[in-house]
Amino acid sequence: MASAKAGAQKPANKPAARSVAPKTGAGKIGTTVTGADNMPEIREGQTVALLQELHILTRDGKMNQDSRRKLKQVYHLYQFIEPLLKDVLAAKGHVSLVDHGAGKSYLGFIIYDLFFKALEAGSHIYGIETREELVARSQQLAAQFDFPGMSFLPLSVAESTESKLLPPQIDIVTALHACNTATDDAIDFALKKKSKHIVLVPCCQAEVASVLKKNKGQSMGKSALSEIWRHPIHTREFGSQITNVLRCLQLEAHGYQVTVTELVGWEHSMKNELIIATYKDLPRQRPAERLKEVLDTVGLQEMDKRFFTEQV
Repeated sequence: MASAKAGAQKPANKPAARSVAPKTGAGKIGTTVTGADNMPEIREGQTVALLQELHILTRDGKMNQDSRRKLKQVYHLYQFIEPLLKDVLAAKGHVSLVDHGAGKSYLGFIIYDLFFKALEAGSHIYGIETREELVARSQQLAAQFDFPGMSFLPLSVAESTESKLLPPQIDIVTALHACNTATDDAIDFALKKKSKHIVLVPCCQAEVASVLKKNKGQSMGKSALSEIWRHPIHTREFGSQITNVLRCLQLEAHGYQVTVTELVGWEHSMKNELIIATYKDLPRQRPAERLKEVLDTVGLQEMDKRFFTEQV
């Protein structure tokens, strides 16, 4: 994942103010950063050995430019997620999180290491990933670092919605760079699991663009707005933009308060939009009506099942 450029290096003559504390407890390994001067780029409380196993740190505890960007972006995202975790924890005393399209589970492991490992039993992170070799590796790491509140399941996002391996209610759902319709499947999952918070970084929205392209001939004569997606490059760009607009309206039509911002600067990643939704039981009728109006206006009526709303 992309992030901001690395900061200036420490002067060579500055002594290394290393302040680490050994982990305790059966099965726990490595050291935990306990002072900002130790490794300025690493958050306090982070397990150094875990970052090494995730290949964010090298075996001698150093970072390259790519891993520095990756860690910085995960930390930036964690700043958005941490208040949501605290909100659920304060209300319930425990918290569950599902990370869709987990990949190598950088985000899940770092969240668990910084937040979940200090909690009592009952809090849990589930990583959903289709590639079985990545699931197996994540399961191995969770056991190695004695993270009992982590599970990894070799499922697609759609499959996980019906899986009996997950509880009927999940507090927080994340889907970061889940390609194309996987983001919509994650929204469907979150709605059916009655999630309090949803965190999305959408990626590769091709489905809507393909429908716009298919229906272009019919829509061109109906409205001058169709000029927005007449040219192929504009079809792709507008398809991506309108997909996220429809997702936000759908979430609002289910009672969520939605915030849209950028994850990192545009110079680092074009897949940059961060959507955070929090269930507030808000009025649903107006966003549902606007959603239908947008679908009708741009010729996407056939996608009403994808962007479904409650019956108002």
